[in-house]
Amino acid sequence: GATVALTNVQTDEEVTYQIVGPEEADINAGTISISAPLARALLGKEVGDEVTVRLPGGMRTYEIDSVEFR
Repeated sequence: GATVALTNVQTDEEVTYQIVGPEEADINAGTISISAPLARALLGKEVGDEVTVRLPGGMRTYEIDSVEFR
């Protein structure tokens, strides 16, 4: 799966997630399911794009800093 580095546009907090299958997802380990709202919002996007997604904590806007395929 892809590993994406994101910056929260509102708070400047940087986060990195690896996108994995549903069985492997563990937010505490930095992995999110391909079916998660954030992962779905990232599909088809490129470095520099912004995505806005509704998460359990509310609406968040992230800028995509990097995408790596391992």
